[in-house]
Amino acid sequence: MEFNVLAILVAALSTLVVGFIWYNPKVFGTAWMHAAGLTEDQLKGANMAKIFGLALLFAIMLSFSLYALVVHQSGVVSLVNGDVENAKPSFDAFMTDYGTAFRTFKHGALHGFLAGLFIALPIIGTNALFERKSSKYILINAGFWTVCLTVMGAIICGWV
Repeated sequence: MEFNVLAILVAALSTLVVGFIWYNPKVFGTAWMHAAGLTEDQLKGANMAKIFGLALLFAIMLSFSLYALVVHQSGVVSLVNGDVENAKPSFDAFMTDYGTAFRTFKHGALHGFLAGLFIALPIIGTNALFERKSSKYILINAGFWTVCLTVMGAIICGWV
């Protein structure tokens, strides 16, 4: 089974594209800024190269993790410790029958959406509750990550 690094990188870059749209002042940017308790002056004094560089690094890390959730065959490969050359004949038989099963954009999008709903939302929601942030803050940020994970899952699963 091949690992498509280009799909991982494009999926990671998609988070920046979605972010440019999502956090645009005409979409959710102004509402997010108010919900986060930030002012325009606070946002202007940031090192944007550092922010976008780290955001891209984190998105790449997330893409690698998401790969295991959306490409089911990766679990089978992990069962043989990645040593597909010396795996038992049952591994080859399984991969012949199911090696490309559920490898579509639609299936990846589904699993990405579920990751957003059942992983991103609870993490963001828990942090926001302790930070005393509003439900609007939770919905804007969890919505962003749910959309991102949906797009990332589609790219990774459909393009691998």
